[in-house]
Amino acid sequence: MSQVPDLSIELAGIHLRNPVIAASGTFGYGEEFERFVDLRRIGAIAVKGTSAQPIEGNLPPRLFPTASGMLNSIGLENVGVDAFIRDKMPFLRNMGLAVFVNVFGFSEDEYLEVIEKLNACAGIAAYELNISCPNTKHGGMVFGTSAAATQALTRRLKDRSMRPVIVKLSPNVTDIVELARAAEAGGADALTVANTYLAMAIDTETFKPRIYTVTGGLSGPAIRPITLRMVYQCVRGVKIPVIGLGGIVEAEDAAEYLLAGASAIQVGTANFYDPRAPLHVLEGLERLLARRGLSSVTGLIGKMKPS
Repeated sequence: MSQVPDLSIELAGIHLRNPVIAASGTFGYGEEFERFVDLRRIGAIAVKGTSAQPIEGNLPPRLFPTASGMLNSIGLENVGVDAFIRDKMPFLRNMGLAVFVNVFGFSEDEYLEVIEKLNACAGIAAYELNISCPNTKHGGMVFGTSAAATQALTRRLKDRSMRPVIVKLSPNVTDIVELARAAEAGGADALTVANTYLAMAIDTETFKPRIYTVTGGLSGPAIRPITLRMVYQCVRGVKIPVIGLGGIVEAEDAAEYLLAGASAIQVGTANFYDPRAPLHVLEGLERLLARRGLSSVTGLIGKMKPS
């Protein structure tokens, strides 16, 4: 009998049973998917973005399917940090999951309020900072489009965090490596590359935008080749681990990111039409490693060969 490949990894000092992570905003708080997936088999779950206060989100329509992708403008709807700790974390703790809490705010103080409350909550493995938010105290500039703002925010939160800090970068910048280095300089333990791409769609019958806010975030297979390039560049530009996120549907997609140097991957949009998508990717990775005679997933990471 052939040996089952070892898919376990170490990410920013965290031991994960495998590199497959359910992406924030696509997998709820985990409990919504419990009847479809054995959550204990997934490497980790990044829960919905969590803010200091509850947010209702944007008016509908908030989702629109595009060619090989999806446009969304949910508006960061969430229950707020207090309700998350009280109502959501007990389930996650009982499941024994590695939990990454996605954190966001509209000022540094709001981010800090969330981090300090989560510090007192047991069962969390790491914080994932969503820096694709407008800084309302500084004219609405998005944190993640400024290297200086990225470094300053990361440093302030890292100094107050009791857990590893993963910075989720925005792809809507001229040079994502500059932002990756800024996050690293601010003390980030790892990076997630990347968030969604600013995009839009118009109904040619009604002449109206397809979503209420006109523009939204594009995700899905259509963005994978672009994000793969960004992951490759970031891996070469920083010394901290990079998590690849963007358009992963099957094991071969995940393998591309790992070959490009990603230490782990996140499955996002695929969860909307296949609630078992992370498990399918995981099982496919196991078969891919066995087929190639690799005993460990580390046999893929960063192993892209020169052309």
